[in-house]
Amino acid sequence: MFNAGSANRAYLLLVITTLCWGGNAVFGRLAVGEISPMLVVALRWAGAVLLLLMFARKKLVRDWPILKPRVLYLSTMGAIGFTIFNALFYAAAHSTTALNIGIIQGGIPVFVLLGMFLFYRITITYLQMLGVLITLTGVLLVASSGNPMVLLQSDINKGDLLMLIACFCYGAYAVGLREKPDASAMAIFTLMAIAALITSLPFVAVEYFSGQFQGPTTKGWFIIGLITLFPSFIAQLCFIQGVAILGPGRAGVFVNLVPVFASIFAVILLDEHFRNYHALSLALVLGGIWLSEKFKRVES
Repeated sequence: MFNAGSANRAYLLLVITTLCWGGNAVFGRLAVGEISPMLVVALRWAGAVLLLLMFARKKLVRDWPILKPRVLYLSTMGAIGFTIFNALFYAAAHSTTALNIGIIQGGIPVFVLLGMFLFYRITITYLQMLGVLITLTGVLLVASSGNPMVLLQSDINKGDLLMLIACFCYGAYAVGLREKPDASAMAIFTLMAIAALITSLPFVAVEYFSGQFQGPTTKGWFIIGLITLFPSFIAQLCFIQGVAILGPGRAGVFVNLVPVFASIFAVILLDEHFRNYHALSLALVLGGIWLSEKFKRVES
């Protein structure tokens, strides 16, 4: 039965989730020069799969009859949401800051909202649309380093552009999950993580044969351990439990904390400079998402 105690537990779980995801922007920057980005993706999911098989193996076996007919679909979702998103995410870290990564990542709910409108005709209110425009303005402001005229000159930072594409991919993944089978979240996540590991291997091969492969240093292995444990494993477990208590709608609002925590970590741990346009961008992103959530149309 839902009560204040379970709600408080869900809030704690979801804050832990966003702390881990916010920290991933910092981990991505720390990995630069220590391990090549596609190898980060592969090792991240290799570690996550090992951990998941320890904890979720029974659920995966139990739900396999339900999952088997949807293996291709779920594998595609894993490839888009886990492999491609993270490949772009860690590649972006080589040419932009953790601050920018975190703030741009805050625009993901906008892509989800637009995807739900385009593919499922979910009604968007005028205030929701205003929220979308405000959020996109914030994302474009940080991507242009506070100078929107840069966008007209097609001189946008490569890393920021990669993050925008990554957010689009994750939005597509989130929308696609609407069609997930009626199985346990842990079993579904384990199957998608396995798919992410398998589909990441061709990216590593391309990286190797193009001469851009870099095996992990000692520090690189430590970073992989952090990425595997926190954003890949602990965050997902906490998020699944938080969603089970509050529901996806209320739990999804907590994702707005990711750019906040990413910004704090980037300034404290990486000594990145928090400029005025970062503050304005963060306010626009969070304010726009809040407006979209606050005035969304309640579905019957």
